[in-house]
Amino acid sequence: MKAQFDATGDVVVITGGANGIGAALARACAQAGAQVVICDVDEDAAHELVAQVPGIRYCPLDVSDQEAVLLTMQVIEAKFGRIDGLVCAAAVQPRVDVHRMEPRAWERTLDINLNGVVWCYQAVVKGMIRRRRGSVIAFSSGLAHSGWAQSAAYASSKAALGAFVRSAAKEVARHRVRVNLVAPGVIDTPQYRAANAGSDNAHWAETLGVGTPDDVTGPLMFLLSDAATMTASLLSRDYAYPAHDAAHDAGAAAG
Repeated sequence: MKAQFDATGDVVVITGGANGIGAALARACAQAGAQVVICDVDEDAAHELVAQVPGIRYCPLDVSDQEAVLLTMQVIEAKFGRIDGLVCAAAVQPRVDVHRMEPRAWERTLDINLNGVVWCYQAVVKGMIRRRRGSVIAFSSGLAHSGWAQSAAYASSKAALGAFVRSAAKEVARHRVRVNLVAPGVIDTPQYRAANAGSDNAHWAETLGVGTPDDVTGPLMFLLSDAATMTASLLSRDYAYPAHDAAHDAGAAAG
């Protein structure tokens, strides 16, 4: 069975959309016909993506700033008339022993990874409730239940998101607004490379495998689509499975 997504007329907002999984999803949604707005602090990467892909626009945003989040989402809704999908991909992953971690670094991780999702959710969900349609996606991690050395702040933020998403989803389900989590597995992104150099990268490559951002776009677009009649759920990719068979594609091309 082949899946095709038609996002014509939809408006999708992706925080952390300038790089990694967020950027891959922005491309896929724009190619499917959506109007896509990426929100990020990486202006250079964002402008490069906007220049490459028609249908993508950029709003600078630090999701830890509640006031800025509310204003930015209001501007987007005023410009496009609505927000149909919100994907909260903005995150940081500092690596340090927790007993050596400065309080501000701990707080900053929670401000972006957890509070940033809450502020974005609050900013868009009322409009979704009025329209009785909308999908919100946040990202969890296998580290939320397994933990990992020097990742206490990141793992804690991802574990807390599970409780937040499952609770919020049950508040708005009667309005036909869906709120779900994705645990994408180990994905090769700039953030992953910065946080998992050397032996850590070798560990993940030899155990769970390291996927690419494009490998995650299908599950994410499914959750954004009307076909995903599910909420308060965790969609987990526990082992890297490539979206495309490189060996098969190469053989087909040679043939």
